[in-house]
Amino acid sequence: MSDIPSVSNRHPSRATLIASAAAGLILAATIALWAHFGTTVFYEMILAGIAACF
Repeated sequence: MSDIPSVSNRHPSRATLIASAAAGLILAATIALWAHFGTTVFYEMILAGIAACF
């Protein structure tokens, strides 16, 4: 018999699934807000964030 592990046992963990779902929701919310408010709001938010660092 061979010692090669079975590939059928490779399921993502629950934490990975939850993290992926959260990242997907954040991405969807970002796209929705960008579509609603436009790029100007996001540009101003990025500039304000950079200014807050210095």
